[in-house]
Amino acid sequence: MTEPYFPDFTSWCEEKKGVNEMETFCFVRPEHLSHQGFLFGGQLLKWVDEFAWLAAARDFPGKTMVTRAIDNIQFKKRVRNGAILRFLIEKQKQGTTSVAYSVTVFASDQTSRNEEMVFSTNVTFVAVDQEGKKMELGDS
Repeated sequence: MTEPYFPDFTSWCEEKKGVNEMETFCFVRPEHLSHQGFLFGGQLLKWVDEFAWLAAARDFPGKTMVTRAIDNIQFKKRVRNGAILRFLIEKQKQGTTSVAYSVTVFASDQTSRNEEMVFSTNVTFVAVDQEGKKMELGDS
């Protein structure tokens, strides 16, 4: 019997409805689980920060963007091994030196496309120069 093939979605990204939105996917594997057998919260936060940073890097090419803040961390639902996570990243606000994105995470299993929201937050990035001082973003 052939083992089922589960693609690695962690590096697959595509822009969906416009320049202010990005969507990406990842597949929860055993190495992402806590000792209790569910997705480790730190792993989810790593993905949230990484994928939001990718959106910022695409919106502001050539700028050095660093994480300034992640707001209101509340895990809504447990995520099981084998879940497919969809990350929706939307630009919310742009200032002179910073930009904020909302990140909403949805989970589904491999048997259907039915999703449930498991996490949401806002991530703020600031543009910095080589000395780590704030600098203007310019236009995205």
